Formats: sequence, structure tokens, C-alpha cells
Amino acid sequence: MTKKQEYTDDYLDKTLYIPGPTEVREDVIDAMCEPMFGHRMDRMTDLYTTIVEDTKEFLGTDNDVIVLTASGTEFMESSILNLVDENVLCTTCGSFSERQANVAERLGKTVDTLEYEWGKAVKPEDVREYLEESETDYDVVTCVMNESSTGVRNPVEEIGDVVAEYPDTYFVVDAVSALGGDYVDIDGHGIDVIFTSVQKAFAMPPGLAVCVVSEDAYEREIAKDSASWYGGFQRTLDYYDRKGQTHSTPAIPIMLAYRKQMKHMLEETHAERDQRHREMAEYTREWAREHFDMFPEAGYESQTVSCIENTQGIDVAATIDAVSEKYDMVFSNGYGSALGEETFRIGHMGEHDVESIRTLTDAIEDVAGL
Repeated sequence: MTKKQEYTDDYLDKTLYIPGPTEVREDVIDAMCEPMFGHRMDRMTDLYTTIVEDTKEFLGTDNDVIVLTASGTEFMESSILNLVDENVLCTTCGSFSERQANVAERLGKTVDTLEYEWGKAVKPEDVREYLEESETDYDVVTCVMNESSTGVRNPVEEIGDVVAEYPDTYFVVDAVSALGGDYVDIDGHGIDVIFTSVQKAFAMPPGLAVCVVSEDAYEREIAKDSASWYGGFQRTLDYYDRKGQTHSTPAIPIMLAYRKQMKHMLEETHAERDQRHREMAEYTREWAREHFDMFPEAGYESQTVSCIENTQGIDVAATIDAVSEKYDMVFSNGYGSALGEETFRIGHMGEHDVESIRTLTDAIEDVAGL
């Protein structure tokens, strides 16, 4: 049985290079300290409409945006409830895509999987072949844009183009560890639902989930007999249209932080933010190939999380501890028991830049004797 471990105020600050949460600007943290106000006041309408419309502007979408107090897992679940009557095809290539299939199974849906070895990417031509040859009419196809367990970036744009050829099938994308740090044209590639968590590339405190919903997906839910109560598209979007607020009490302080950070993101611009993340990813890959190797399939490496193959056989756990102790920086081991010591991961997302990533890789070199 877990025992209480009292939280104290004497922890050392550590710079985060994990796949999330990531570093947060000081003024964004400070924004959470405003006096409390009611979630049905005009002030809340001003706050919520600002973050929703700013998010639309940043992402460059005409689709509807939902911001809820939740983990991104809320929309992983609700998108299945909202759109799937019976059949869903889940493309799987790592832990989080497999989680989507597991969620759908637990919700009682009939789940087929197009499976790939961990480290490999989902291929659009395989999705096309599967849909062409299958006798099943799928309500939804799912895909993880950025499989942070393996560092794979799946080509969701091309996959979306394939799924768009099937008008009665909806495309759902988990972009939890990518959106905000890796540009995707949501409207241009037929993505019906795409969701994220703000503690990743948005570089905000944890606690909010963001979902972009197409008009077709909204209409699909209305035509269904049942849908998610908390994360229902109709329920959340209709309430926003009527009141400019959330249907349930939100985490107001985190939304205040969101408002501040989204202004920073708009000032940087989506294109510049994407370029900065690309430069960090390219630097990390070059460093990894000089000292180790990359775990993901070549050409499909993540722009926000590098999964590095431990070809030198360093003690990953000990190296992480030593870098934390000596340099007050934290990076991540490989995901789960299978990859824990076989790989390690560096999160280069949010407010980091190439110079800050270089300080981490220099620290790893020093501790590991590279």
C-alpha cells in the first residue's frame, strides 16, 4: 500500500527535457495568481472566448476548438464515444497508439488494428490497401501524430488524404506531444478530430486539453444515439455558442496561464515556432548519430521528442540521475520495460531552443564520458 510522502518546499528546480511537462515561462506561471472569479461571470466569457479564438488563429483552422479541464486522454476517449457506432480501425506503432485501441475496446467497440513494429511508422499506402481490401465499413480511423514512446512522427497529412476518400469514415489524430511544435494543416488534410494536452509543445502548466473538431464530426455526433457527456462535441460547442463559456467548472488559473502563453505563441507565429522545433530536432539527431543512433525509422523522426538508441550500452538510469544531480537537468529513459535501458528520450519542445538542448547534450557527454 502506498504511504504518504509529505510534499515540502525544499525541492531543487530542475530544467525539464522530458516528453512533457516541459518548461513554462515565468510570466505564464505568474498569470495563474490572479484573484479568483466565478466561471459564470462576464470575465470568464472574456477569458474563454479569447483562448478559443486565439487557438483557432494560431492553428490556422476554421474548425471548432474546445478547451476543457482534462488530460488529452479525455478526447482520446470521447472521440470514440462521439463518432463510433461499432467499427474503428486503429493504426498502432507504439504505446500511445495501442492505448487508443485499448480505450476503444473498453468502450465496447469492434476494433481492428493495422499494427507496426515499435519504431516503424504508419504508411499511407498501407492504410489505403487495408481500407480497400477490408469488408468492414469503419466509422473512424485513428492515428498518433507523434508517438512519443518511440520518437516516431507519423505522416498524418497523407493518411488523412487517404481516409478522406471514404466520406463516411472519420479521421481522429492524437497530437498530444506534437501540436504547437510541429505544424500540421488540419483543414487541408481532412482531419476530423485532433487533440493535444497543453503541458507539451504548448509549454503551459498541465491541466487542459485542446480539441479541434470538423463540422462533419460535429454533425456525425448529432446523428448518433449516444455520445460523451463531458467531452461531447455538441454539448461543449453549443454551450460555447450560447454562452462563450465551458459547460462545467474549468480550471480558471490554468486558463489564465493559457491566455498569456497563447499571446506569446501568436507573437512568435506558428511558422517560426515550427522552424525552431525543427532546428532543435535536427541538432539532437545529429548529436545522437555521432554518439549513439536514432531509434525511429529513418525519415520518420519526431520533431518534438527524440528517442535515441543506446548503442553504447550506457547505464541510462544512472546517467539520468547523475545529470540531474550535477546539472539540475532531467531527461527521460526509454518507454516501459522493453525500451527502458535500450533507449533514452530528449524532449525538445515548448520554449527550448538549440542552445538549451546543447547544454543538456554537453551534460550527458560529460557524465557518460562520451
